[in-house]
Amino acid sequence: MPVADLTPELALLIGAVGIVLGAAFMSHSRQGWLAGAALVALAIALGAVAVQWPAASSLTFSGVWILDAPASLAKLIILVSGMLAVAMSPEWMRSDPRHGEYYALCLFALLGAIVMAAAGDSMELLLGVLLSSAASYPLVAYHRGFAPALEAGMKYFLIGALANALLCVGVVMLFGLVGDTDYRVLSAFLAQSDRLALSVAMGCVILGLAFKLAAFPAHAWMPDVAQAAPAPVAAMLSVAPKVGAALALARLVALLPGEQGLLWLVAMVSAITMTLGNLAALRQSDVRRLLGWSSVSQSGYALMAVAVIERAGDAVTALLTFLAAYALANLTAFAVITHLRGRTDLDDYRGLARTQPLAAAVLIVAMLSLVGIPPLVGFFGKFLLFEATLEADHAWLAVIAVLNTLVSLYYYLRVAAVMTFSRPPGGVSVLGHHSRFAMLAGGLGLVASSLLIEFLMRPAGATMLAFPS
Repeated sequence: MPVADLTPELALLIGAVGIVLGAAFMSHSRQGWLAGAALVALAIALGAVAVQWPAASSLTFSGVWILDAPASLAKLIILVSGMLAVAMSPEWMRSDPRHGEYYALCLFALLGAIVMAAAGDSMELLLGVLLSSAASYPLVAYHRGFAPALEAGMKYFLIGALANALLCVGVVMLFGLVGDTDYRVLSAFLAQSDRLALSVAMGCVILGLAFKLAAFPAHAWMPDVAQAAPAPVAAMLSVAPKVGAALALARLVALLPGEQGLLWLVAMVSAITMTLGNLAALRQSDVRRLLGWSSVSQSGYALMAVAVIERAGDAVTALLTFLAAYALANLTAFAVITHLRGRTDLDDYRGLARTQPLAAAVLIVAMLSLVGIPPLVGFFGKFLLFEATLEADHAWLAVIAVLNTLVSLYYYLRVAAVMTFSRPPGGVSVLGHHSRFAMLAGGLGLVASSLLIEFLMRPAGATMLAFPS
């Protein structure tokens, strides 16, 4: 048992257990220090990922755990996202009597996302999905006295229960078809298996992972969670599970025979998801709910790379680049919302450029990056997606994505116009330095990382999704 291969995961696990024990014995006034403990655990995990960066793809723990560059990059995105979300939290959660346990649940949710990204076995994938879901449900409804949060938590739980049940059915059917849960064995037998049974099994798995991606048809929880969950929780859950699930789905799709119709199913889900998310966002007068529907549409863009993972050489690069750009932009937008004490109605943002110019500027930059305006980092993510899709002869999907991008420009610019050209109704109350730090870090990252994104992502994506023996 090469335990050292799991150093990042063990750092999160030990950190979460330590935080639970600390919260049990510390007074409420001191539980804010546990945010520092969570950041230390995340920093250790981040350092471990950097130290063990694989020179070549390999498998460990009898083939259930993948060590490769795509998994390492996904872990980096997830861990950095977790650090920013935790950095937003102390002032937001200060008055909650269960302040300490909150950070343990965050670490468990991030651990589940990492397990999804590195799973080399369908049972390991199931473990990651269930761990991420079980830790996320209470986070959404953490403010028990806030009725919309309870409603969002219940919707998240019910949709998750159905989607996770379908995922379990799919995994069991795959085991029945193949007699094993190892991805390498699945890859060898899928081309010879019964086409109908394979389609049903993989369809159930795709639907199960669509829940973690907030993609059609398991997307309905995301707008409610974005609107009603604690703002740092909404920031984390709109990013971290999506990264893990996208890479996990890409690995599974890469196993399918080239002529398998399920690749077209993924492409159709991509088109429907981005279109549904953008059209629904047009009607929103609530900024957090707008970002929730935006997150749904961004899942559709990510699925473009998954749909062409076998036919485009740079599909993995495009997927990882886009996920990194989206994560940074979305976390930055939610950092601004957290800094503004979670204000959510569009009218609350009137004249924000005059009363809080820095917050308004950072939010506008984050939204322009979500659209994909150059030279921001979001442009490079979408450019690589379009390039990979065209290379795979899916021009129809690229055209739909371009049209959806134009649609999204309207509702993002509507928020910017309200902040810039409207008269402010009065003063704006904000949180302190923790949320300001996260907001500034995200804003600077959106500008500076565009200079490094190609250098960091292309060598890692070039490894593809190999399954070595």
